[in-house]
Amino acid sequence: MVLVISIQLLFMLFLAALVLCILSSLILISPITSRNYIKVHLWLLALPPIIAVVGLFSTERPIITDFWQLDPLAWLLASFVLFIGLILQRFSFNYLKGDRNYKKYFVLFTFMTVIVSLAWMSNDMRIFIVCWGLTLFCLTRLLQLNQRWHVTKEAGKVTTSLFFIAWFALLIAIILLHILTDTWQITSVLAYVASQNMNGWLLQLILLLIVLGVLIPAAQWPFQRWLIESVLAPTPVSAIMHAGIVNAGGIILTRFSTLFNGGDIATVLLLLFATMSVLIGSGINLVHVDYKRQMVGSTISQMGFMLVQCGLGAYSAAIIHLILHGIFKATLFLKSGSALRHFEASSQMNKRTTYSWIIAGRVLAVAIAAIYWFTTSLGNYQLISAIILGWSLSVAWTQLVALGQGAIARVAGLCALIIVGAVYLFVHHVFEGWLSGGVTGDTQPPLLVVICIIGALMLGSIVTTRLAQHPSSKAFVILYLWLIHLGEPHMKTVEAHPHYLKYQLLRGEKKDES
Repeated sequence: MVLVISIQLLFMLFLAALVLCILSSLILISPITSRNYIKVHLWLLALPPIIAVVGLFSTERPIITDFWQLDPLAWLLASFVLFIGLILQRFSFNYLKGDRNYKKYFVLFTFMTVIVSLAWMSNDMRIFIVCWGLTLFCLTRLLQLNQRWHVTKEAGKVTTSLFFIAWFALLIAIILLHILTDTWQITSVLAYVASQNMNGWLLQLILLLIVLGVLIPAAQWPFQRWLIESVLAPTPVSAIMHAGIVNAGGIILTRFSTLFNGGDIATVLLLLFATMSVLIGSGINLVHVDYKRQMVGSTISQMGFMLVQCGLGAYSAAIIHLILHGIFKATLFLKSGSALRHFEASSQMNKRTTYSWIIAGRVLAVAIAAIYWFTTSLGNYQLISAIILGWSLSVAWTQLVALGQGAIARVAGLCALIIVGAVYLFVHHVFEGWLSGGVTGDTQPPLLVVICIIGALMLGSIVTTRLAQHPSSKAFVILYLWLIHLGEPHMKTVEAHPHYLKYQLLRGEKKDES
């Protein structure tokens, strides 16, 4: 009883801190409020994530109410979203100075992170769908904040239309779930469906709508257009998308994981589109030279793999993936203004010795992947994890050890590989401990589907490697141009020199002449 009371009291403090942040943002938007108040606002923004971290370490078992799920997953997601939002707003304090919409950015950032954190903590489907809709609305407003630039309006139209389709699909799915189960509570819905062992056409329609609702925000093929158009937004806006928004698909599928059994058509379609997105996103990342567009391609690919994890029932792995990827990608966006340096491998290396080290690394990678496979539960996702682990280890070994110049460089590369592996295992162990009581679901798609996914990923990698070795071939040119086209924005959202700046410059010149 003491634990329940303390957690509920902590949650009331958390809600009070969120309300305080909202009120502070309303004060900030007032024309009479000085911009210096933003410093006070940033201090207030630090309160909710601190309370969420306390809740994460204080919650030993889930506490479910009619409206909220106070489990480790909820506290973890709230901590992640609010800390990312705080860091990005602190970054924007100097980065966005001089922008005519300076204070509006902070208001929308605050509203979006507060509302999306409530969405991931809700147990009432009505609260969830309203908060999720407001989150998408705030993101579209951020993308269209510069109303004087017509390309942002065009990009906003694309984003708004796709987001509305995604939100409306989830709304219909939630209404149908309520009709099917006669309850609005997510936990009650999942318990009812599991107890009745339901698998009728209505449930299949609901699952298809949920899949559609998660594919679009995750910018999966063929709905990647909105994310490609978003590169014209300020860098902090591109970074804030990774705070539980573009990676929301993994969270939504995890919360409704009990509805999926792996063999339904919705899961198969999810895996199909996600696998295609992994390949297409990787291709866009490889062929484009614009840094932010490369990161967009990487996000499409990473979100595709996150959805593959969900489709294979590895919901804990998907949550860990989306959090770590969100932190990593937000950091890269904030560094996007830095100069890039390209290093080329020395041509004076001993090719025979290097090739021997590469072969040794591949043998080691296969051995470790096999050991991992045989020491785990031998599930479908573990098979893909073993293959990816071996592949990643082989690539890392080649870059850090095999291509090292001299014994010292190879030893340093090996030490770096060991340290990174140890950190990886430690982080995953910590996250799995937090998520052990908050993530359910046992989706196991047919083995044939898993084999097809593995085959598609490996075939795509092999074909890309082979074509890259023959850049003058017709097949390479076709593939290259197709990927360039997929990663290019629409002509309406391209403008080398913003017209409103040109008109402003001409107006200034006329004033000088007069």
